Amino acid sequence: MAEIVLNVEVRDRVGDGGARAARREGKVPGILYGGDKGPVPIAVNEKDFRKSLYTGKLLGHLVTLKYGDETQPVIAKDVQFHPVSDTPVHFDLMRVDEHAPVKISIPVHFKNQDQCGAFRQGGSLEIVRHEVEIMVPADHIPEELVVDLAGRQLGDTLRISDVQMPKDAQPTITDRDFVIASIKVSSAAKADAADEAADAAAAEEAAAAEEAAADEVPAIEQAAAEEPSEG
Repeated sequence: MAEIVLNVEVRDRVGDGGARAARREGKVPGILYGGDKGPVPIAVNEKDFRKSLYTGKLLGHLVTLKYGDETQPVIAKDVQFHPVSDTPVHFDLMRVDEHAPVKISIPVHFKNQDQCGAFRQGGSLEIVRHEVEIMVPADHIPEELVVDLAGRQLGDTLRISDVQMPKDAQPTITDRDFVIASIKVSSAAKADAADEAADAAAAEEAAAAEEAAADEVPAIEQAAAEEPSEG
């Protein structure tokens, strides 16, 4: 059973005007869509919506939608925020069968970075995909997909096969072992290495100059000794 219940009401007005009217009443407007039914404009009390949103278990998770005495499972697919105040201004809910598979993008989390010697050697993690779309039963949607970095080396490429995938889930891309991230020498480490090489070259050049100057002194002294004295 979903942990979050959203008590919604159906909006009479649609479009931007209806959405603004809902916000003036202290509600967040949204749309319910999917399945074999048409889209329905809905709204949720803003305080209740914020409380559900900040649990971290709303977006991308199975949610119970409640309208009067009726309930149905849905997935919160998207939440839009005001660009200045960062308050929620609109949301999308998708109807689902809670046991049926759904396509959904799940964030990728990298663990055990402190056990990855490559980072102590100047390596950095270059992430190609911050999330991966998977097919998974709606009631088994994972919080995240995990990649273990323990023991990884410089130059390693991390692929979908390195992700700890739930047994009842699979990526929607199935024709290749696609890249998730790679461990490369960081630009800062490259710059430090270049500086060290330049310093070493300069020191070697200075040492060679000193050695050449030291060799010139005996030669000058010998030439002076070999010159015939006048008189």
